[in-house]
Amino acid sequence: MHPLSASLPLSLHSAEQVRALDAALIAAGTPGYELMQRAAHAAWRVLRRRWPDAGEITVLAGRGNNAGDGYLIAALAQRAGWRVRVLAVGEPAALSGDAAQACAEARSAGVDVRPWSECAPLAGVLVDALLGTGLAGPVREPYAQAIRMINQSGLPVLAVDIPSGLQAYHGARLGVAVQADVTVTFIALKLGLFTGLGPELCGELQFDDLQGDPRLLAQAPALAQRLDLANLPRLAPRSPLAHKGQFGHLLVVGGDLGMGGAALLSAESALRAGAGLVSLATRPEHVQAALVRRPEVMCSALASANQLLGLAERATVCVVGPGLGQNAWGRSLLSVAAGLPVPQVWDADALNLLAAGQVGAPRQGVLTPHPGEAARLLGVASAEVQADRPAAARALAQRFGLVVVLKGAGSLIAAPDGSLALCDRGHPAMAGAGLGDVLAGLIGALLAQGMTAFDAACLAVWLHAHAGENLGRQGRGLAAGDLPDTIRQLLEEFCPCLS
Repeated sequence: MHPLSASLPLSLHSAEQVRALDAALIAAGTPGYELMQRAAHAAWRVLRRRWPDAGEITVLAGRGNNAGDGYLIAALAQRAGWRVRVLAVGEPAALSGDAAQACAEARSAGVDVRPWSECAPLAGVLVDALLGTGLAGPVREPYAQAIRMINQSGLPVLAVDIPSGLQAYHGARLGVAVQADVTVTFIALKLGLFTGLGPELCGELQFDDLQGDPRLLAQAPALAQRLDLANLPRLAPRSPLAHKGQFGHLLVVGGDLGMGGAALLSAESALRAGAGLVSLATRPEHVQAALVRRPEVMCSALASANQLLGLAERATVCVVGPGLGQNAWGRSLLSVAAGLPVPQVWDADALNLLAAGQVGAPRQGVLTPHPGEAARLLGVASAEVQADRPAAARALAQRFGLVVVLKGAGSLIAAPDGSLALCDRGHPAMAGAGLGDVLAGLIGALLAQGMTAFDAACLAVWLHAHAGENLGRQGRGLAAGDLPDTIRQLLEEFCPCLS
């Protein structure tokens, strides 16, 4: 989760959308140079708060409006009595419009503007004003070398609008990219700051709308919505006369030999998230252990796929895949499950078997791939998925006609109609086995309680990530089994059982 993300807007945009919004603000009467001045003041305020005693900055400037912001920051620092130098990676003579005016203002304030070279000294806080949001291809020289020097310097770094080299839409690194300690972004949030490598490269994210017309900002089209308390779907309170039959019968199918724990984690997660009834269909060898650990789950031993048909008649939702394996046992169960006329959550080996063409997709429900599974489903390399996570999530949703949760930093939830949501919560301690099984069971439980597939996926991803974030503060060693109780508490805080 980005620090301070709770105070950020919910709409996420492409670079083109933000440029259009910038143009709309100018057309509505705010001169472009005034917007540039506001951006510089916003960045300077953040820099002073974060490093109040630094007393020195080095601005690395390119040749577009991003450079203009940097020149104006340099002028503000110079007037405040700081030691200031600008290293011009982009030739100042090539600047035009507002950026040229900003460079002239910096020079008139007494800022030392020097041509950049590999021997140029870096000191104080480094201000990355090299490349803005318009970058499409790999970073070229001499910018690439300047970025490498920034990253190798060991000095604190503030990125203006976006870390140079980070793609503003899908969060990929375009060859090389600045590793910032703080990024100050303007007007509207770019999707690439929150997915792919964005959260890692941005550091602490600060936002300023540059005092833009709130009506214009509110009307701007968005690519995605960032999930937060203000826009999360909610489970309705329960009637005092509620009974278990009103909240679904969830069936977890999985747990081949040696992998029984995965299916049990999903079942336990579904139970803790409020599913009315939870059944587990697994290998006979795992039934006794499951009953000892969680006697509330109805466990059935499956030696063959035919036995699944009888169990499935009572189910209203299925979670298929945790610990399923790809051997004959798992393949036969998945073939039966695929034909069931109920919403389903497919995870893990269910997705691998789907990618291998062993079975068709379910008729309705949610797929929950990690990047490797998503790559197999799309027939591409994992690097291609990570290079454009929003496109991959949307492509999967459209291909299978199902809601897709593309897991990872900045998890994405995509619907076949093009809707896209992003969760920026979570913690590195969540990088461990079994957490995906917990998420699958949680989504299934929300489906069982009547939520739509997209709403269930959005709420489940947020609860799961928030729980992991809370527990992750204790450090490494987070176990998947730690999550269900914390998820239950969060669900009650957000969606009370009684109104």
